[in-house]
Amino acid sequence: MYAPERQQEILRLARDGGRVDVLSLAEQFQVTAETVRRDLKALDRAGLLRRVHGGAIPAGRLDFEPDLTERESTYADEKDRIAKAALAELPTEGTLILDAGSTVARLAAAIPLDATLTVVTHSLPIAARLADHPGIQLHLVGGRVRHRTRAAVDAWALRAYGEIRADVAFVAANGFSAERGLTTPDLAEAAVKRAAVEAARRVVLLADSTKHGQEHFARFGDLGDVDLLITDSGLSPEDATGLERGGGTEVVRA
Repeated sequence: MYAPERQQEILRLARDGGRVDVLSLAEQFQVTAETVRRDLKALDRAGLLRRVHGGAIPAGRLDFEPDLTERESTYADEKDRIAKAALAELPTEGTLILDAGSTVARLAAAIPLDATLTVVTHSLPIAARLADHPGIQLHLVGGRVRHRTRAAVDAWALRAYGEIRADVAFVAANGFSAERGLTTPDLAEAAVKRAAVEAARRVVLLADSTKHGQEHFARFGDLGDVDLLITDSGLSPEDATGLERGGGTEVVRA
């Protein structure tokens, strides 16, 4: 079977079943897992599938949201590089907002022990990581906790962010582009992200390159709302230049 024929069949299987996984496809087509990954990458670039950890889903599923464990294990090296680059954006003895997200959580874990900061977060996992940090004054925003992301949402969280001002907000997104802005699958979580963006003087988006061009159900801002995007080298220099021109956002490829 030639690659275009195999890719067409993969697309059919994804649309019929809602999801395909690399190992099953490799066994079915009697090819290597790397060959399947190349097929999925080609279909992703064509806008027909969206790659997720271990496989892919049809591109039309705007409400798909992997759980926290799956997100933490996906593109780990890229997320670590992004988090390391983000350390340069920490204010000196300032206040920062940490959004719920696996890459932002890696930044939280990397904050040096000698840092002196005030941190506000609505993420339970991030608050747990920082609770024993000797130099951090931690404020945990309350609200209804979403099981899938362990993030507080709804009225309490929105009210809390409406009452503060921070030097920097480090935010996460499930998808970003100059045309469609910043998106995430859940409306309640999108509202809290929007409130966090509005509460900060400077906004830094931490997002790996696979999220470029992706679109999800709930939109919470324009790319122009972001002062700095830190991503990985999987984003091409041409795409980085396009984002800078399209949204006026500085782009760092870690």
